[in-house]
Amino acid sequence: MTRPGLLGFRVSPTSTQGIDWAALDAIWAAGGSLDVFSAGWLSDHLSDASMERGGTGFESLTTAAALAHRVQGKWIGIAVLANTFRHPALVAKAATAIDNATGGRFVVGLGAGWHGGEHAAFGIRLPPMEERFARYESAVATLRALFSDAAREAPGVTRPDPFYPLDGATLAPAPIRPGGPALWLGGQRRRGISLAARYADGWIMPGTLAGAVAYFGERREELLRTLQAAGRDPAAFALAGQVEVVLDAAGMRVARETALGFIRAGADHVTLGIPGRAGPAGLELMAREVAEPIRQAAGGG
Repeated sequence: MTRPGLLGFRVSPTSTQGIDWAALDAIWAAGGSLDVFSAGWLSDHLSDASMERGGTGFESLTTAAALAHRVQGKWIGIAVLANTFRHPALVAKAATAIDNATGGRFVVGLGAGWHGGEHAAFGIRLPPMEERFARYESAVATLRALFSDAAREAPGVTRPDPFYPLDGATLAPAPIRPGGPALWLGGQRRRGISLAARYADGWIMPGTLAGAVAYFGERREELLRTLQAAGRDPAAFALAGQVEVVLDAAGMRVARETALGFIRAGADHVTLGIPGRAGPAGLELMAREVAEPIRQAAGGG
């Protein structure tokens, strides 16, 4: 399988209430045992993104690597890494390690970065949007260069760049997946859509938008047009939506309807998110009351 199947579970490794390692590990162990899920997902924050400052946060790349053994045979994805946090060469090396650990089943989601409070708290510069997006474009091109066959052995890849230059860079050991770990982008506007159509294997929309299904449909149509104009096969490109699941009767009903709306609008994959404090029992409830009915309604995908 070159990309995740229909449904994935997502548990944020951050929380206002706090989430400890034992709880996170137990949730992922439960997720690994549930056939309805093809992937486990993490977000990428250094603290709780729902707050201006503070809150618990496990770093996502090390967390993904540590949890990989809990979801053997499934994909792992991060939606999405903040480009401002890391040099793309470090992302490429970490992603390759997780790609090897998962047998080629790792999705590198990448975004430009956004949360001002956590950048300020940790002394990480958040450039103005124009520069931030220029850096994001350069990072995507740098990842593609490092994931290429040319980077698998000497003389490596040389790439002049104002932000992330490479000079005879090699990526060894090489990724298992041909072309490197799957790269899904999160850009929303014209430049972001164009960037995804040029370089990415997929696109994943934000998880908290009003009118999310309609928004997804509009962006999907724009992506398909842009992919075709770039001479790429749209069928080889993944399109993913995200749903936050409130674990009561009304919330689970809304989650089912929203996820099925994404699928009818052309989503290849939908992540179903629960808070870490819900624990393994919460994930199992969501699988039974939300994920299984979605899979059945969608034809068992």
